[in-house]
Amino acid sequence: MTIHWCGTGLSAIPGLKRLIELGYPVTVWNRTVSKAQDAIGSYTQDIRAFDLAALKAALQPGDTVVSMLPGDWHVPFAQAAIDAHAHFVSSSYIAPEMRALDQKAEEAGVALVNEVGLDPGIDHLMAHHLVAAYRNSGAYDDTNRISFKSYCGGVPKHANAFRYKFSWAPVGVLKALKSPSKSIRAGEELTVSKPWDAITSYSAPLPQPETFEVYPNRDSLPFMAEYGFDPKWEVHEFVRGTLRLNGWADAWKDVFAEIETNPSDARLAEMSDAMLAENSYAESEPDRVILCVDLKAENATGTAWHQTYVMDAWGDARGTAMARLVSIPVSLAVQAAQGGAIKPGVHAAPSDGHLVANWMDEISRLAQHLAIVDHTA
Repeated sequence: MTIHWCGTGLSAIPGLKRLIELGYPVTVWNRTVSKAQDAIGSYTQDIRAFDLAALKAALQPGDTVVSMLPGDWHVPFAQAAIDAHAHFVSSSYIAPEMRALDQKAEEAGVALVNEVGLDPGIDHLMAHHLVAAYRNSGAYDDTNRISFKSYCGGVPKHANAFRYKFSWAPVGVLKALKSPSKSIRAGEELTVSKPWDAITSYSAPLPQPETFEVYPNRDSLPFMAEYGFDPKWEVHEFVRGTLRLNGWADAWKDVFAEIETNPSDARLAEMSDAMLAENSYAESEPDRVILCVDLKAENATGTAWHQTYVMDAWGDARGTAMARLVSIPVSLAVQAAQGGAIKPGVHAAPSDGHLVANWMDEISRLAQHLAIVDHTA
């Protein structure tokens, strides 16, 4: 049961190394073989030039395809996996075209596992844990008012004037700023076309409490069902969003002004090049990742139950925090798919309590701080 790992970019290597070190048979596919050899050549020489036809020819039943390539490749990879009765894993959001493969995957007896990186990924695991803990608590009552927040951000460990640094082309960040979002605030659906119009302050319950700027991203609403929210619950707040260092909004005001003019892709590329040149990480400079998932239940007399799952990680001798936290969960999903722990079909990060506990135990070794803060204890 060979693992076909496609892509050896900056966020791919720790999970790939982990699988090789555990003794799994791994074939590495990359568009530039020399770059893959530089990144992983000391661990394996089974490196091939990426070609979809060649990948299809190599696939065998029970294999797993891992896509660490851009999202356009995920559905073709997943379809190839179904055809070969192989599994598929990626860290990306489930696109409608991927969701449409669910029945075919079930019929083929294979798992197509997505959203198993950092965000989406680890945030899902935390949310599943908190919802299960609340449901099993003595405070549970389906008439309680529920508030849910999930904020994640990759930021520099040592802040710069721009309040952000890049290790790859910033064009993806710029395009994300043009994307609308949906969330729930004060019991009402909130649609935001420009993230900078919805920036609020969030105090993270770290060992040394720290305040960040946060804003909603994408469409949060489908995740209420994904996290097992009962339709009867009164949801006061539900938001999945992005976390940035304090001062970020002010430092980026000129960027926001230009994004608001709807610049062309060519202009976005120019902006991206300038931002990368002026605000990139130095070699061996540590990055930092903060993730906070918060669930609160309130009744007529006040807060009945309130916990926050909080993680703080930064780059160290093992490499960047971002690479660890994206790719190690991907490797855990590969093991789960090959071991039959994830049933056939299209799935996001698992909600099964046993898998959640095991994965979070592994993830605890990747972060410098990981804790559940009980605000009502």
